[in-house]
Amino acid sequence: MSKRNKLQKFAELLSFPNVYENFDSGKPQLAGEHGQIVDLKGQWRAQHFKNNAPLTLELACGRGEYSVALGKMYPERNFIGVDIKGARIWKGAQAALQEQLSNVAFLRTRIEQIMYFFAAEEVDEIWITFPDPFLRNSKTNRRLTSPAFLDRYRQMMPNGGIVHLKTDDPTLYEFTLMVIRDYPAATLLYTDDDIYAKPLPLPELEIKTYYERMHLAEQKTIKYVQFRLS
Repeated sequence: MSKRNKLQKFAELLSFPNVYENFDSGKPQLAGEHGQIVDLKGQWRAQHFKNNAPLTLELACGRGEYSVALGKMYPERNFIGVDIKGARIWKGAQAALQEQLSNVAFLRTRIEQIMYFFAAEEVDEIWITFPDPFLRNSKTNRRLTSPAFLDRYRQMMPNGGIVHLKTDDPTLYEFTLMVIRDYPAATLLYTDDDIYAKPLPLPELEIKTYYERMHLAEQKTIKYVQFRLS
């Protein structure tokens, strides 16, 4: 993608009513439509979605395919895709607007900052879809299922909140199972190292992102973990 195309998309994001951005990681504030500063922590349902429906986050959402597909699948729920890549978020946000999915929004921020933008018990469920596995041993703390991130999720979720991981990477898959085993507040609910080898346990797993289709074309197996945080 050309630099000009990226800059154009960044500019267009400022006009999208379903996108909120954190431009400075040292200052935890959000800019909404036309750059207006907003404070949505604890107010996502009331101020953005205008309802009291359950809220699901898709972390490392990339192009937002999962958020958009979940929004169509469950119109009675709210969904927010979270990623730092603005040019990718642009695609999902535009699709949600074109399909008039008022229950789908996007948050552009580093996921390390996530707890600054959601209040306690505000997030009911989390999907982590094909995140960067950070394969170097020196970067395990950056994996989105590391204990440090589970600590963040617990700050935002009620007791019993559900987290889903979908990945093609065996290292991240095994690492996640190890973390769940050793993390006192995590309970493993379901695990499968090849979800398409048998009937799917959830209809949500039928959703295939751009990257998942690439992985399947390369004959990689897709893995899934579901766990509860308390």
